[in-house]
Amino acid sequence: MPPQSEAVRIADLSSQQKKSGLAAWLGWMFDGLDMHIYTLVATPFVAQLLSLPRTDKEVGEKGALINAAFLVGWALGGAFFGRIGDLLGRSRALCLTILCYAGFTGLSAVSTEWWHLLAFRFLSALGIGGEWAVGASLLSETWPRSWRPWIAATLQTAVNMGVLLACFFGFLFEQSEPRYIFLVGVFPALIVLWIRRAVPETDEWHAARKDSGPAPGLSDLFRSPVASTTWIVLAICGVSLTAHWTFMFWQQKYIRDLPEVRDLPAAGQNRAAVVALVVLMVGSIIGNYLAAWVARRHGYRRTVVLFCVLYGIAMGATFLRPMSHDAVLAGFFVIGLCQGVFGLFTMCLPPLFPTLLRTTGAGFCYNFGRLVAAGGTVFFGLFTKVGDVRQALLYAAVLFLPAAIVSLWLPEPRD
Repeated sequence: MPPQSEAVRIADLSSQQKKSGLAAWLGWMFDGLDMHIYTLVATPFVAQLLSLPRTDKEVGEKGALINAAFLVGWALGGAFFGRIGDLLGRSRALCLTILCYAGFTGLSAVSTEWWHLLAFRFLSALGIGGEWAVGASLLSETWPRSWRPWIAATLQTAVNMGVLLACFFGFLFEQSEPRYIFLVGVFPALIVLWIRRAVPETDEWHAARKDSGPAPGLSDLFRSPVASTTWIVLAICGVSLTAHWTFMFWQQKYIRDLPEVRDLPAAGQNRAAVVALVVLMVGSIIGNYLAAWVARRHGYRRTVVLFCVLYGIAMGATFLRPMSHDAVLAGFFVIGLCQGVFGLFTMCLPPLFPTLLRTTGAGFCYNFGRLVAAGGTVFFGLFTKVGDVRQALLYAAVLFLPAAIVSLWLPEPRD
C-alpha cells in the first residue's frame, strides 16, 4: 500500500484506515441522531411534562434550559473525553462516548418531570461532546493529510445523515407520545462491540506515548507554543457556535409559530418541523462539500471567514422580517449551505495541537463554544419580546461578524 500521504484512492487505504473511517463516520451519524431527537419534540414533550399548553411561555423557557443543559454537558464531555482520548487512546475513548450518549438518550423516554429530561439530556451530551474530538483526531491521524477537507465534509455529512435519520423517526412517531422517540437513541450502543474488536489505536498515538515523558495536561494548552492558537480557537468557537446553536434550537419553535403552521393539529405541526429540518440538512450536506471545495483552493482560514460572513447574512435575510412558510424554507436551505463551515472545524482544529494534546485541545476549544452557546440559547430566547423568536434569531445572526473577524488570525494547518 502507498504511504499514508501518497494514497490517492480509497483502494490505496489500509484496512485499519478504512475501519477507522467507518467507526468515526458511524459514531458521528448516531451523534446527529441523538443530538436532534430532542429538538423535534421539545415543545410538545416539555408541555406534556409541565401539564401546560404548548403556547405557554414557561414551556419555551424550560425547553431552552434543557437545551442549555445539553450544551453545557456537550462542552464538559468534550473536555473530559478529549482528555480520555489522549490518555487511553482514540478507539477506547470512542467506545465510551457512544455508550454514554446512547444510554442516556434512551433513558430520556422515562422522564416524568421536566428536570428529569434536563438531567438525561445533560448526561447524554457528555458522550456526544466527547465523540467529536475523538472521532476527528482518529481520522486526522490515520487518513491522508491532503484529504482532510473532504474527510471533514464527509464526517459532517455523517452528522447530517444522523439528523435526517432523526427526521425519519420523527415521521414514524408523529402520532405517538413524544417520549417514545428517545428509545431509538439506544441503537448506537450496538456498534461499540464492533469498534472494540476491529478498530486499533493509531500508530501516531502509540508513538507519541512511547516517546514522551509525562503526559501534558489541560493547562499546557495555555502555555507556549500553543497558547495563542488556543485563545484564537476558543474565541472563534465561542462566538460562532453561540449564533449557530441559537438558530438550531429556536428554529423549530419559529416554524411551529408560522401562521400557516400554528393552527394545524399536533401531527401537522410535527410534520412541518421535520420538513424544515430535512431542508436544512440537505442544504448542510451540500454545504459541507462546498466548504471543502473552497478550502482546497483558498485554505481553511479564508474559507472559515467567508462562510461565517455568509451564515450571518443568510440568517439576517431570513429573519429580518416575517415571511411565508415557503420563503422561510428557502432561507433554511441557504443557511444549511453556510453550515459547511463547521464541517471544516473537524479536520482544521485537531492538527493545530500536539499529538498528546490533540483531542484535549480540539475537544476543549470546540466544546467551550458549546458552553458559551448554552447561555446564548437562553439569553436570546429570553431577551427578545415574548413569543417573538424571529427577533432572537435576527440578533444571533450578528455574532457571525466578530467570528469572521477573529478567524482572520486562525493558523493554517499543514495539509
